[in-house]
Amino acid sequence: MRQELFAYAAAYAVLLSLLARLYPPVPQPGSIRRRRSQLTENIIVLKDLSKIYGNGVEVRALDGISVTIKAGEFVAIVGPSGSGKSTLLNMIGLLDTPSYGQIFLKGIDVSRASSEERARLRNQELGFVFQYHHLIPEFSAQENVMMPMLIAGKDKAVARDRAMELLASVGLAERKDSRPNQLSGGQNQRVAVARALANGPSIVIGDELTGNLDTKTSDLIYKLLRELNRKINQTFILVTHDMTLAEKTDRILRIVDGKIVCEIRRKGEEFVAYEGCELGEDGG
Repeated sequence: MRQELFAYAAAYAVLLSLLARLYPPVPQPGSIRRRRSQLTENIIVLKDLSKIYGNGVEVRALDGISVTIKAGEFVAIVGPSGSGKSTLLNMIGLLDTPSYGQIFLKGIDVSRASSEERARLRNQELGFVFQYHHLIPEFSAQENVMMPMLIAGKDKAVARDRAMELLASVGLAERKDSRPNQLSGGQNQRVAVARALANGPSIVIGDELTGNLDTKTSDLIYKLLRELNRKINQTFILVTHDMTLAEKTDRILRIVDGKIVCEIRRKGEEFVAYEGCELGEDGG
């Protein structure tokens, strides 16, 4: 690896700050393997979760949400703009704290965890993919995937080898030396997925991760995520306006005005509504 690459980090302080927040320096060996028996584990449990903003005039971004997500599930969260989808994702991702209610991660109540404890759990248990890939422009695909591991204090050689393993898993081993401007939008999102898996998270959280992609590329990204989901029982929780994507998942949660107003589960090739609802083209 070129030693001078890391001198560019200062020019991308915002990106590195984001990565450091999501993947703080807490050393933890990673693994992309999942046991079949984990599929029955309740990995996320939300109980009567509320988030209130505003001084004087209350804005309830979340209003009494209760939901359970099992390990290995592939879940879509849909709803109109401003419904509370991203706020809910921030709660699940431990990027924000609730005003009321409880969040259980793998059986542990993390609702009032300290910022240090939430940072540790984000490092060990969570991976993130956003609408924009947030790759560092001066770094190669391999170096971008290495960054969360290096920030977490892992050995550079170990990080390099794992980055190659992950790039191979998303079909980009041969593009390891390519920078973001040398890759397509879909390829950059695949690198972002590999980076999200770098520290062996239990859950990968996606916020409109196909929002900037065309239909064909979005479908390729979905197939990649589904393959990872089935191969290693990776849990995926995706916020999306793309109902074509949502309808390919195992379960759809529709949120309106901070409340989950319906839940739809896949049963074979069909969906079964547990609460009556009709989904529009954008999930609204």
